Amino acid sequence: MLTETQARRIKPGDKPLADGTVKGLRLIPSATKGRAKWQLRFVSPEVQRRRDMGLGAFPDVSIATARERALLARKLIAAGLDPIEENIRKRQQSPGTVRMPTFEEAARTVHEEYKPGWSNGKHVDQWINTLTIYAFPVMGARKVNTLKSSDFADVLRPIWSTKWETARRVKQRCHTVMKWCWGKEYVPANPVDMVDMLLPKQSAASRQTAHHPAMPWRLVPQFIMDVVHASDDVTRHLLEFTILTAARSGETRGATWGEVDFTTSTWVVPAERMKAKSAHRVPLSARAVKLLGVRRALGKHPELIFSSPRGGPLSDMALTKFLRTHKAASDVPGRAATAHGFRSSFRDWASETGVPRDLAERALAHSVRNAVEAAYHRTDLLEQRRSVMEAWSNHVVGA
Repeated sequence: MLTETQARRIKPGDKPLADGTVKGLRLIPSATKGRAKWQLRFVSPEVQRRRDMGLGAFPDVSIATARERALLARKLIAAGLDPIEENIRKRQQSPGTVRMPTFEEAARTVHEEYKPGWSNGKHVDQWINTLTIYAFPVMGARKVNTLKSSDFADVLRPIWSTKWETARRVKQRCHTVMKWCWGKEYVPANPVDMVDMLLPKQSAASRQTAHHPAMPWRLVPQFIMDVVHASDDVTRHLLEFTILTAARSGETRGATWGEVDFTTSTWVVPAERMKAKSAHRVPLSARAVKLLGVRRALGKHPELIFSSPRGGPLSDMALTKFLRTHKAASDVPGRAATAHGFRSSFRDWASETGVPRDLAERALAHSVRNAVEAAYHRTDLLEQRRSVMEAWSNHVVGA
């Protein structure tokens, strides 16, 4: 039998604690030590599948109260009723004074409340845009307390097998909205929890994460000579610098003169512009330094190295359009190589020419996910990487 002491000791990462008194009643840990949520797991006599019913948060809802609520739900189950569906029916019959939001209203409220905590501005826009495109046309005008798992399955079904990554994001964001609704007690449970049961199993092929089309590394020198060096303009300069440094295009597009140390031939990308939020030192090859010298002599902008004609940074679409226009060869049939894909070109070149994995990963500024390996990353191996980037430059533009 679950005790008060056990409940108060629960912490993030713990396994759910079974009550031991009422069948299926358990305490699920939250993100805060000593706080959790009550959940009753049962098999619905109406829909013939397992469901989880929320019974409130601990310690606001005591063990005794949670047991009382669970016993009432068990009586309904014994009578052939689904307690979740029964609560929905009661709310529909007696809406009371609470104004029930539509799914779109709830989603936009969640978006406004959560976005201050998101550091990536692009993610802020994408979060609501995916719901606007896929969810709102289907059920945006529906009251959240009328939505069932089947409604969310209807949203996901058209893209479930063909756009797995998009479907995953739509499902995740719908789940976040309905979890918020659950916390507000607009709904007795999160209907998105059961949506997988209503959709076909995804094939392994459909679940493979789509990668950026990349130019095979052996083709890069010819592309540089025939296309990139065919003329002088800021787009070509930006693309070549991005390839030479194996950096993300967002990092090179925002590069400033203050980040470059010409004395040491080093470019330092500040933490706020890095994906991993950690400053990254990039050793510059002789060709990269020469290219920067060309940009500096042009004197186009006092801060930005690769500024657009209007004065701001070039857009990522400028590179995409350039590569598509020139039909840049890639490893994906029918698609042009992308600027990001040249990082894969560099990685493949490094693997096939014997560059140590550790140096290649540091050159790409990849985060180390293995805790043990990360403990040994005491240096960024800048000087060792310098010879690697010079060798890559020699391959790309010739010695």
